[in-house]
Amino acid sequence: MSYGVGFALLCLLLTGCNDVLFKRYSTRGHSRGMLILGVGLIWTFAQWSLAQIQETPIEFNNATLIFGLMAGAFVTLSNLLLLESLRHIEVSLGATIYRLNTIGVILLSFVFLNEPFGWFKGFGILIGLIAVLFLYQGEISSSNQKQLLFFVGLAVVASFFRAAFGVSTKAGFLEGADRNSMLLIISSSWIVGGAVYALWRERRFRITWEKTRFICLSSFLVVGVTNFLMLALQYGDASIVIPIANMSFVIALLLSVTLKMETFTTAKMWAMAFAIVSILCLAKL
Repeated sequence: MSYGVGFALLCLLLTGCNDVLFKRYSTRGHSRGMLILGVGLIWTFAQWSLAQIQETPIEFNNATLIFGLMAGAFVTLSNLLLLESLRHIEVSLGATIYRLNTIGVILLSFVFLNEPFGWFKGFGILIGLIAVLFLYQGEISSSNQKQLLFFVGLAVVASFFRAAFGVSTKAGFLEGADRNSMLLIISSSWIVGGAVYALWRERRFRITWEKTRFICLSSFLVVGVTNFLMLALQYGDASIVIPIANMSFVIALLLSVTLKMETFTTAKMWAMAFAIVSILCLAKL
């Protein structure tokens, strides 16, 4: 096994754990903004410390600033919307929709980066939509269908913003942006975005011991996810390591079932299978 695949598998594991953690946090009614703010603070400090330990220079050129701010805004919004959606839908559905952001990456890359779009990728998008429909049908009930549709829509928008984050990051690298400096800008965006959301949308800005525990654990997972993904891209091909990392919804489902947060059904089994095939097709593997 190559180092790239190994790091991608670690990223997959930690991402799946963080999705379940997000679900646990959101269903308890805590401030989503405070979680994003707290994680942003710890992540920024950890990222800066890693740069100092590795003696990596921090350079804020124009490309780094512009695309770093764009990427930071997109990924902050995506995580806030994911937290909102997970309050009302199962983690398997939310995580699968969110990790199928590969579909958005393909479409946005075709429009903005002039990357090719073939029938194989179109087939992958179709299979991905079928996977979501399997999970959606499994949650429908006469009493909550409209509410379910709304929060599924939030997860779709969150997935689109996550895709926009990936494309803007790639565009930044093409323009000569510095990777470590971009990560610092992105992590700092969580601080600003979380604070604004907590004060403006939720109108509460209070920290408790329970929130602190969630923030510390999620921060550990987020720092691990971002750095393992960067290492995977450094040692492996993007077309291989990114699809592997995006299969974290499988870990989220298995962990959620183990913790008795949801039940495993035949529909979910088929949805996972279709989602995996979709990502493999989109990656042209």
